[in-house]
Amino acid sequence: MLLSIIVFLLVLSVLVFAHELGHFLTARRFGVKAEEFGFGFPPRAFGVYKNTLNKWRLVWGTKEITDSPGTIYSINWLPLGGFVKIKGENGEAEAEMDSFSSRKIWQRAIMLSAGVIMNVVLAGVLISVGFMIGLPQALDGKLDARAHLSEQKIQIIQVVPDSPAAAAKLQVGDTILSVDNQNFVGLADLQTYVNSKTGQQLDYKIKRAGENLDVLITPVLLADTGKGGIGIAITETGIVSYPWYWAIIEGFKTTFILIWAILVAFYELLKGLIFGQGVAADLSGPVGIAVLTGEVARMGFVYLLQFTALLSINLAVINLFPFPALDGGRILFLIIEKFKGRPVKREVEGAIHNIGFALLMLLVLVVTFRDVSRFSDVFKNIWSKFF
Repeated sequence: MLLSIIVFLLVLSVLVFAHELGHFLTARRFGVKAEEFGFGFPPRAFGVYKNTLNKWRLVWGTKEITDSPGTIYSINWLPLGGFVKIKGENGEAEAEMDSFSSRKIWQRAIMLSAGVIMNVVLAGVLISVGFMIGLPQALDGKLDARAHLSEQKIQIIQVVPDSPAAAAKLQVGDTILSVDNQNFVGLADLQTYVNSKTGQQLDYKIKRAGENLDVLITPVLLADTGKGGIGIAITETGIVSYPWYWAIIEGFKTTFILIWAILVAFYELLKGLIFGQGVAADLSGPVGIAVLTGEVARMGFVYLLQFTALLSINLAVINLFPFPALDGGRILFLIIEKFKGRPVKREVEGAIHNIGFALLMLLVLVVTFRDVSRFSDVFKNIWSKFF
């Protein structure tokens, strides 16, 4: 679990730092002063800046700096990504030319969107690098002629509750190495063999996180298919790589496909909530994501790369959602300002963002409580190791 926490903090730091870097770079591009740009969250450990004499100075701790016409670059005590403090971001100093609030609406919209764009770019870069190294992919279609395929295998993508597979504790992500010492590459051949052995005990050799397991399972007649099976959904996977120049194209193409898939998933989630159908998918908060990050990290670097890219896309989509306290919520107020011809009162907008932030924190607490309940065994193991 310690590995999970460390890797999770590193992944989160990369995602948040990239997001804040987007805000910082566009603010500088539009001539808006970034008062401080830091790695990690305050309180400040130390920082460097140029004073009014154009000389670099070092400052320790949270001491107030009064002689910095530019940006303070800081290292902060909480290692959770980064932050940028932009002059006039809350509507103040509107009359000063280097203030965020003095800029045109389209410029402010770009500065607010820049964090989302940077997260999308980061995902594209990570997936591109992954394709240069070789990424695990489901082989559900014809591969591009430029692709190189290796390590082809059959993996479990779903385990049906109350099935023989569930009773044998098979898991999503398990690789089926063989059945009765017979190796299968094609899905149809494996399914045909299992169907022919309905009611007979089969010896499954499973690979899970580098460990080989022997599992005895008896296929049964499945009501939904009318054929013999153990209650799993399987797919062929392999490691797919491309030449570096084509990997970049495929990396960003895959990124936009994932963005669309996540948007559709959010639409289905919201539709279920609005029409009282409930939440079809499990939601994970920081605890759940930390546990998943640790599991992915143990699978290998390239899997962690892929998972980090997916988290970056999720962060981008969520931040663009028009909800108070998020970047999308702030952009919504800019749209209102455009139609009204004047901005919403700073006090009113601030109060709405504060309420939105409080609701988001409440949601995080609820989801975190669910995560702790779901992963209670993990926390019991940690407790037993320390006490």
